[in-house]
Amino acid sequence: MHVKKNIQCAAFRGGLLSRLARHFPHGIFRDKGRGDWGEGGSCEIAEEAFLRNLCGCIVHSMGIGSLAYPFGLNLAASFQLYLPLVDKPTHQATMSDQRIRILLPLSLLIAILAVSTASIFIRFAQANAPSLVIAALRLTFAVLLLAPLAWTRHREEITGLSYKQIALAVTSGCFLAIHFATWISSLEYTTVASSVVFVSTGPLWVALLSPLLLNERLARGAILGLVLAIVGGSIIGLSDACVWQNGLQCPTLDQVLQGRAMWGNFLALAGAWAVTGYLIIGRKLRASMSLIPYIFVVYGVAAIGLIIIMLAAGHSPFGYEGKTYGWIFLLAAVPQLIGHSTYNWALRYLPAAFVAVTTLGEPIGSAILAFFILNETPGAATILGGILILLGIYLASRGKA
Repeated sequence: MHVKKNIQCAAFRGGLLSRLARHFPHGIFRDKGRGDWGEGGSCEIAEEAFLRNLCGCIVHSMGIGSLAYPFGLNLAASFQLYLPLVDKPTHQATMSDQRIRILLPLSLLIAILAVSTASIFIRFAQANAPSLVIAALRLTFAVLLLAPLAWTRHREEITGLSYKQIALAVTSGCFLAIHFATWISSLEYTTVASSVVFVSTGPLWVALLSPLLLNERLARGAILGLVLAIVGGSIIGLSDACVWQNGLQCPTLDQVLQGRAMWGNFLALAGAWAVTGYLIIGRKLRASMSLIPYIFVVYGVAAIGLIIIMLAAGHSPFGYEGKTYGWIFLLAAVPQLIGHSTYNWALRYLPAAFVAVTTLGEPIGSAILAFFILNETPGAATILGGILILLGIYLASRGKA
């Protein structure tokens, strides 16, 4: 806990806030009653004020200052502003091929950047809340933010879903809940490095199953890109576990497979299998469902599943500090609603295996954000792994099915 506090103090005194204060001179990121955060003062005051102002900006811009009916209309308008990638209901005209070609690279870049903030927000939230609580509330907040838009703009499509569509969407939501629950739980039994390596195999399983379940075959260039991206992700994952001491020294296979570590590694692998099911079903369903109804059902099912898992583990969603809920709110608004939702948008137009490969760009974005926000300098292994991931994504994009 003391280490986490030191990390937060470094971010809120000399890192994030001092930069934001300089770039936003009108006081959005200053606490007018207590001074400039970048020049000293209480770390707790700075964090609380930052969350209060940033979450307030999001809420205000989304038009959800009250729970009246305009809530839904303003929220819908805000999603059209912040996520122009949201496609129209299936009975309306779809976007032109030219617009799609322009939006796809930009949308995937936005998704990678948005999802990359998750590790930062989770780190701050974990100072006070268990990981399962964070995961459950993340999806719950996301569904609550989506509900007005889904019900005011897409009610007809949601109520008109076939039994098959509902069954597949519910299954996808269960896979998403299992992914979050198993991956987060794996961190209690094994190292972060091992967990990242195993959960990063998701794109491999998607590539193996796509020809069978989606009739999508990858070209040789895409397969090479997939391999490079997975190797790059593994290098980043192992960078925390390996040290250079009279040569490179990494954990042995026996250490990876022993006792508690073996169970943790299996949970991380199960997380990769679950995200495979989530992406493959998403690819199949997005051909017949527009984005908002799809993610509303899937995130809703995942939220219910994670709440059940959270309660079964003996955790409560209540009683935490206000700033903890603030970080979880940001986790729902940025990585979930913008990041994951943009990946789900792309599944309508791109092979599931290629979308899965692009998700491996998250460690790169996280390393960049950690450098600017937490003053953490990435090591040589992280940089090398990032280069391989970027090269892999490039090759996969050139040779995708």
